Amino acid sequence: MEASKILIEKLKEFEGLRLEAYEDAAGVLTIGYGHTGKDVERGDRISEYWAAELLKNDVGAVECQIRRLKVARTQGQFDTLVSFAFNLGIDRLQHSTLLKVIRQGGSRNQICKEFRRWVFAGGQRLRGLQRRREWEAKRFFEN
Repeated sequence: MEASKILIEKLKEFEGLRLEAYEDAAGVLTIGYGHTGKDVERGDRISEYWAAELLKNDVGAVECQIRRLKVARTQGQFDTLVSFAFNLGIDRLQHSTLLKVIRQGGSRNQICKEFRRWVFAGGQRLRGLQRRREWEAKRFFEN
């Protein structure tokens, strides 16, 4: 499986496009469509083309990580887990109660409840993260 066009468009919407490096809500240097890493430095500027390339590469790396978990059975589940790990990192997903509940075959309510717990950044509840988690909770149960 690979990320759907639906997911790519949602990632662009959720992350927004910033062509100059900035600190996100958690204080992480970020550029483009949510690209982070040691290659991002203060003052960096990129083109929209390069932002799209970074997104493609970043999503590709997360796709591999999600495939290794062997829990996504549908496109909706795959997209959701890619979105979650893209946003928070694979380590947080791997050690989350969310993943444990999914592996245990939790109910729709249990899984949605776990998604809704992940709405804080820098100690504050963020509306953007709430919207993202609601979309992820819904998308998880779509084909």
